[in-house]
Amino acid sequence: MHDEVEVGARVTLAEVAKEAGVSPPTVSKVLNGRSDVSSTTRVKVEQLLEVHGYRRRSSNPPRSPLIELVFHELDSVWAMELVRGVETVAQANRATVVLTRSGTRHAPAPDWIEGVLRRRPLGVVLVFSSVPAEMKHRLRSRNVPFVIVDPAGDPDPDVPSVGSANWAGGLAATRHLTEHGHERVAIITGPEDMLCSLARLDGYRSAMTMAGLTVDRRLVRFGDFQVQGGFEHGMDLLDGPDRPTAVFAGSDLQALGVLEAARVRGLRVPEDLSVVGYDDVPLAQWSSPPLTTVHQPLRQMAEEATRMLFRPDAPGRAAQRIELATHLVVRQSTALAVRQGTAPPGRVPEGP
Repeated sequence: MHDEVEVGARVTLAEVAKEAGVSPPTVSKVLNGRSDVSSTTRVKVEQLLEVHGYRRRSSNPPRSPLIELVFHELDSVWAMELVRGVETVAQANRATVVLTRSGTRHAPAPDWIEGVLRRRPLGVVLVFSSVPAEMKHRLRSRNVPFVIVDPAGDPDPDVPSVGSANWAGGLAATRHLTEHGHERVAIITGPEDMLCSLARLDGYRSAMTMAGLTVDRRLVRFGDFQVQGGFEHGMDLLDGPDRPTAVFAGSDLQALGVLEAARVRGLRVPEDLSVVGYDDVPLAQWSSPPLTTVHQPLRQMAEEATRMLFRPDAPGRAAQRIELATHLVVRQSTALAVRQGTAPPGRVPEGP
């Protein structure tokens, strides 16, 4: 028995199928999220259903008590903070969290949408910068609420999202260093195509300007938020007599790489080099020395995003952007700048 649609007078699937030039079973496949329908046909049928004001009858199968959390990678330490946040709110609402890995850091892979429509979760939390227009349309046409947890960028204005104050975080980290007398402050931010990386870099530049310092382009690096990238940039930055006395790393993992580079170069932290990270993942307080870092409220971001899914008007509400505050956590990886004229270990001061 085929589904029906209602809008004033009742419209049957047969009538929608005739208008679309397809068979009623094809319309039924579109409604049920089946993958064996061409994208052209699917879009045409969904547009007609939307024009006719389609809504499912109450006899349709209930949603699964699931919250789907979608990442492009699951091996980062901050990913686990997001998982814990989603789980906290999902459990309070008697829902189970399903983890899915798909796509790149920008958006899920195209084939993800078929699976999620078959699973029919209560809602979807996406850890991406954006969602393609066709995916947004299909999720909305099936009344599946979704929200982006956005440590990475600035989603489209029509997408509900939760982010954090990246510019303010970059400003706080760099001001901490300049107020400790550091003038040669390097930054290893994230990938150049991610807005959070650029926002943290803008915060760094603003703090340097406020301190009356010129930004040396040689001290500005774009990393990948990973330990190895931080180590490689750190080794390069710390090689030479004009090395920085402080490094602001755009993630705690990159900061750990810088700490190892300092060790290899024979520099002591914080006596010879101050290091500030970003995120404040649990690992930061167990580094050697414990890491000064910018606390990004990852768990709270995930909790707030998941709460948005459980609001009564979630499927049809206007997009909402929530931005949570960041703050600096001072530990033992930063100190006053080395006195002017003091050479790093193993180097002889140049003569006049």
